[in-house]
Amino acid sequence: MKKIEAIIKPFKLDEVKDALNVIGIQGMTVTEVKGFGRQKGHVELYRGAEYDISFIPKVKLEIVVTDEMAPKAVTALEEKAKTGKIGDGKIFVMPIEETIRIRTGERGDTAI
Repeated sequence: MKKIEAIIKPFKLDEVKDALNVIGIQGMTVTEVKGFGRQKGHVELYRGAEYDISFIPKVKLEIVVTDEMAPKAVTALEEKAKTGKIGDGKIFVMPIEETIRIRTGERGDTAI
């Protein structure tokens, strides 16, 4: 099993969610986060004053999938989250040792 974490632009969330549903991924955790990478934030004007915005609003997706499903999920994320502009985000793929569904006690791939 793999855990895929993706940091994406907030307006891409619905498009990414729909693409993941199409390939059979039904569950995910979504968190609103703030951060910066190479873009180092930006400057905004508000009522004539400049404000340095160091942390950019993003959305963090977390999904756990079978090893076989991971490449499809990464491809879907990559295609639908991409705008081609700086700040599109990152995708991280990590191994998962065990998954347990609390309600039923199911373990492994069946618990996903």
